Amino acid sequence: MLRSYILKVSLALVGLLNLTAEAQRRKVPALGVLHIIGGTGLSYYMGDLREQIDAKNMGAHLALGISYRLTERLVARGEARVYSISGSQAGTRNKFNNLSFRSRNPDLYIGIQAELFKFSDEPKINPYVFGGVGLTYITPKANYQGQWYSLAPLQTEGVAYARTPRIVTAGIGVSWQFDKRWNVGLELSDNFANSDYLDDVSGVYPNIDGRSELSITLSDRRGELTPPLPPNDPGNVRGNPKIKDSYGFLSLRVGYLLGTRAKRVEKRKTRCSY
Repeated sequence: MLRSYILKVSLALVGLLNLTAEAQRRKVPALGVLHIIGGTGLSYYMGDLREQIDAKNMGAHLALGISYRLTERLVARGEARVYSISGSQAGTRNKFNNLSFRSRNPDLYIGIQAELFKFSDEPKINPYVFGGVGLTYITPKANYQGQWYSLAPLQTEGVAYARTPRIVTAGIGVSWQFDKRWNVGLELSDNFANSDYLDDVSGVYPNIDGRSELSITLSDRRGELTPPLPPNDPGNVRGNPKIKDSYGFLSLRVGYLLGTRAKRVEKRKTRCSY
């Protein structure tokens, strides 16, 4: 009877070990997990033409990227994005200068994401932080008599500023794995530009000598107020060059599992065997 009991226990242990081994084989190795990512949501700008975030000047953005898992908690990510931002001095302390802009810009960045929980634990909810570096292309425009004009070529401050500044991206997020291949998430991020000209405003009012009429008009718009005000003198403060511009996103994101490194290696071995 004891022998029969020992045999049953032994068989149960062998079965349990087999199930555990099978479960381990089925677990996806962390290294090389590849996702495609899409996102959309709100965009906002902080700079010389905005004193605080307000709904009136909110824009939108779209993002498309990939992520590649490096370790249990670290993920490399890269994205291409298009975002809209705008700003106006209406209702601010500097409303009498009457400057405004809008812009639709692309950017690219690569970065690292650090997650709270290990990948192998298969968490349904996983908070994370991320950061990266990249480039954006700035295209500030202003409306004049119903038509939008690109401001950078007009040099409204007499400055030929760079239009592809570097950016540093930082943010927080949380993801929800609701399916074997699909996840959704929410992110809040800020992008610090190495430029104070996202809004075409940074320094002082320039000398008008030798400049086009359109450049002069869009540089100083006090004359369009009711009643009109006299123009600023050259050298008067137009912006604050000590603080550079930034833009941020509140994003709803969707990720789809494209594959794993283990699967890709297995496919290559299968092809080679033929």
